[in-house]
Amino acid sequence: MQTNWDDLRLFLAVAREHSLSAAGKVLRLDPATVGRRMQKLEQSLQATLFAKSQQGYALTDAGIALLARAEQAEAAMRAAVAELPAPTDRLSGQIRIGAPDGAANYLLPKVCADIGTANPALEIQIVALPRVFNLSRREADMAIAVSAPTAGRLVVQKITDYRLHLAASETYLAETRDITTPADLRHHRIVGYIPDMIFDRELDYLQDLGITQVPLASNSVSVQLNMIRQGGGVGVVHDFALSAAPGVRRVLTEAISLKRAFYLIRHEDDRRNARLSRFADMLSSGIRAEVSRLEALT
Repeated sequence: MQTNWDDLRLFLAVAREHSLSAAGKVLRLDPATVGRRMQKLEQSLQATLFAKSQQGYALTDAGIALLARAEQAEAAMRAAVAELPAPTDRLSGQIRIGAPDGAANYLLPKVCADIGTANPALEIQIVALPRVFNLSRREADMAIAVSAPTAGRLVVQKITDYRLHLAASETYLAETRDITTPADLRHHRIVGYIPDMIFDRELDYLQDLGITQVPLASNSVSVQLNMIRQGGGVGVVHDFALSAAPGVRRVLTEAISLKRAFYLIRHEDDRRNARLSRFADMLSSGIRAEVSRLEALT
């Protein structure tokens, strides 16, 4: 009967820790999952590997016999890994990033282009969606978010703060009433998010400003910026996006200034993945540098 290495790895953990809970901690798996896997292994081998008691899991004769073979396989695996050529400094393979479309459109293209240039064998995929990514379902290897999640088996790292201001096109401002105080906004068309499609409280900018009517709205921040560029009205714009919108300038900068943050979210199971960790470090430092560079242009 054939048994794969992953089965043996779980078997070794239970044999050495003498309990499902302790083995689960070593393996970073739920004890119930370890128990089910051991039950399936026993069924596939048609042998009882453990005697269960209040004292824990003790090896049977069949378990002792398998232990010797499993340790031989473990030693062979370690020897094979040790003989592999030393890894290069460059990353390879595919990495997928989930990001809100503001970061995806105005920050990640340059950051990922730079990383890709330094790592030619690396395939970087950017998934830009106006929603929260589910890393537990492996929709992406890591995600950028505008708020730090508090639930789930996730590792959260703050990347950087960024600034936002009200802005409008020069054409629009030349054709409408002056905007010198926040009260003047009631005389202007507002561009913003579709209220019932705001997927994160941190994006509800207009609510914070006491604005409830949004005549021109989109669930995409990039579409909103293009509405503003076309003279649609006044809306909240990322400072780092302004260089991509010639003819758009900030208004009421002293009266209204918003600050938000980007967070890098990873699944806890990937914490020890050296490849993803190296990429996460490059991504985070690249985003910090790009936000700083673009905001300095405003």
